[in-house]
Amino acid sequence: MSSIYIDPQVYTGRPASAEGRLEKEIAVYDLLDRLQIPFTRVDHGVAMTIEECQDVDQLLGIEICKNLVLCNAQKTRFYLLLLPGNKPFKTKDLSKQIGSSRLSFAPAEYMEKLLNVTPGSATIMALMNDPDNQVQLIIDEEVSALEDFGCHPCINTSSLRMKTKDVLEKFLPAVHHEAIFVKL
Repeated sequence: MSSIYIDPQVYTGRPASAEGRLEKEIAVYDLLDRLQIPFTRVDHGVAMTIEECQDVDQLLGIEICKNLVLCNAQKTRFYLLLLPGNKPFKTKDLSKQIGSSRLSFAPAEYMEKLLNVTPGSATIMALMNDPDNQVQLIIDEEVSALEDFGCHPCINTSSLRMKTKDVLEKFLPAVHHEAIFVKL
């Protein structure tokens, strides 16, 4: 059972008002609308962990995936990894597949600088804030095989559900990012 507040209402599309919303969250809704990607949304208290998202997942009828911002030891290569929320992350399994050794979690300042998100708010939607493609998207094949996709809109006080196909075929081309698919 989650300890965060969750609005029990599942909304279709963007909030009726931008009041109380961050500019980066509204920018996500603007882009999704422009790309004609339909989505449902649940608003909630700050969710910092996958465990805190479990009740949100139930309302949306999905499992929000883990979004990890990683980097190499020199902090010259950055990655956004999406994997199922219940799947443990083993850096050696990923390092081998992408040819990068010694991966670690990227420091918060790099998350903010490269993706305009803070810890707990990492999301594929943040790739819209990376026009220079400094962050390589990596998706576990289990996530790409799901019919529906769950993520935050660049802030961890709302969660979205949309078609995975729309994310892969409309969103990623629009933000000029390509995914590397891995099996973890």
